[in-house]
Amino acid sequence: MKSLDTWLDEYGVSHQNKTNKIIHYFCVPLIFFSIVGLLLSIPLGPLNKLNHPYLINWASIAMIPVLYFYLRLAFKMAIAILIFSILCIYLNFQICCYVSLDLWAVSLIIFAVAWIFQFYGHKIEGKKPSFIDDIQFLLIGPAWIINHLFFNKSKK
Repeated sequence: MKSLDTWLDEYGVSHQNKTNKIIHYFCVPLIFFSIVGLLLSIPLGPLNKLNHPYLINWASIAMIPVLYFYLRLAFKMAIAILIFSILCIYLNFQICCYVSLDLWAVSLIIFAVAWIFQFYGHKIEGKKPSFIDDIQFLLIGPAWIINHLFFNKSKK
């Protein structure tokens, strides 16, 4: 199994251009956020009777294997992703309360626009997105952003 540093180094190969990096700093978290919103939009069916929407929802259920992936790489990164995931769930519930559009519609718009910018960033970079070669890079993107912003400021 690859170490977190190996994953981050491999991801960084196609993220050297300053403009592409800036795009990723905004769009990777937005894509993660929008996926959480899309998952929160799926009805729970019989689980709705448990009446704990912040704890029991499709986003928190999907986070179990995601957090396991990060936990296998680094405990500190798993905690950071957990905190970001909780923030995403909370903010998506706020959208439900204060925005007149349905959450799925807001999430879909954010998702589509963020991916358009991501692909534009890779066009500027001149390199294909990492996930084309290995889909696990879709989970490395958020870790790469967190690492650059909070854990490893000296690394480019």
